[in-house]
Amino acid sequence: MADKPQMKTRSYLRIAALLACAAASVAAAPAKKPAQLPAGKVNWVAQVATTANGSHRYGNPDAPVKLVEYVSYTCPHCAHFHKESDAVLRATVVPKGQVSVTVTNFLRNPIDLTVAMLTNCGDPKRFFVRHSAFFGTQDTWLAKAEGFSKDQQARWYQGEMPIRMRAIANDFGFYEKMESWGISRPQVDACFADKAKLDTLRGQQAEVEKFGFQGTPSFTLNGEVLPANDWASVSKALTAKIAETRAGNI
Repeated sequence: MADKPQMKTRSYLRIAALLACAAASVAAAPAKKPAQLPAGKVNWVAQVATTANGSHRYGNPDAPVKLVEYVSYTCPHCAHFHKESDAVLRATVVPKGQVSVTVTNFLRNPIDLTVAMLTNCGDPKRFFVRHSAFFGTQDTWLAKAEGFSKDQQARWYQGEMPIRMRAIANDFGFYEKMESWGISRPQVDACFADKAKLDTLRGQQAEVEKFGFQGTPSFTLNGEVLPANDWASVSKALTAKIAETRAGNI
């Protein structure tokens, strides 16, 4: 069952459980120099937008196939999925305008909420840079939880939410990570104090509940729940849906 953001101190052991079930990371594909686009052709991969519920989308907003990912930043399987799928999607169906990809937060614990606030801190057009970096280094920063005492973890679950998020960011080294993108500690603290953004992220959980998702990652394809949680299955479903759109069946 997914945890609520308001989970209490009794949830300490969940961090250890997350670490125990961590999937082996997949090496990211080496960066390639982007190809020159023909005159008049849209670079759909670079088309990044914030949706009505505060999620983030890249790709053709009118793509016939719309994939929505519901992810938790402390979910090793989400990081594994991202490493397998992101480079492929960006190199194949998204540039053709066939598929758009939207990321929505599935908040299971205060660490998820903290990272979600950080990926939303700064230029919205750079959201996917921060999103990919947190998933790409998850095995490093999440492993730090093994060394935290119960008293240290108690700070994550007690008091006002901005104070709790500052404690988490300090413990996991997130302030330094944000500084690497030119976002200072005072700016990060201001993001943590952004109640409107906090309410937006919490509001996304209503969508999670509407679809009845119980774990992460979860997906919808053109608004319908996809019974899959791995890249091989999602890729197969995307291929089938693209074929349907070409045949004019939807």
